[in-house]
Amino acid sequence: MADLPFHPSPGDILVCDYTTGFREPEMIKRRLCVVVSPKLKRRDNLVSVVPLSESAPEPEQAWHFKVDLVSKSWGNGPRWAKCDMIATVGYRRLSRPHYRHEVTGARMFERLALSPPDLAALKAGVAVALGIGS
Repeated sequence: MADLPFHPSPGDILVCDYTTGFREPEMIKRRLCVVVSPKLKRRDNLVSVVPLSESAPEPEQAWHFKVDLVSKSWGNGPRWAKCDMIATVGYRRLSRPHYRHEVTGARMFERLALSPPDLAALKAGVAVALGIGS
């Protein structure tokens, strides 16, 4: 996977490769994630993300947030933001979701993003998980 060639915007949904350098109970596979940090000066090639899971949390907590995903590459349906598992990762772990064109087989990149109200709710979940929100 090549380095992401740009700084993604808060709310962008990307694919993060957690397979190297992480150990259980940390995230340890490829999965969708939501960007929560803006581009910061002198913080090149790093971004903070919240992973998304297909599995509903049991029990649901204040730091979980349901995302209704519509994606050609990852399928449709609910995903759960695990706001208690925020991570700061390098661009080399990130890529845009993609699928293959039905006729040509060409790689087609998909732009997925949360709405501003959903991003605000997800950030509130991060604050609760970090003990800095109500």
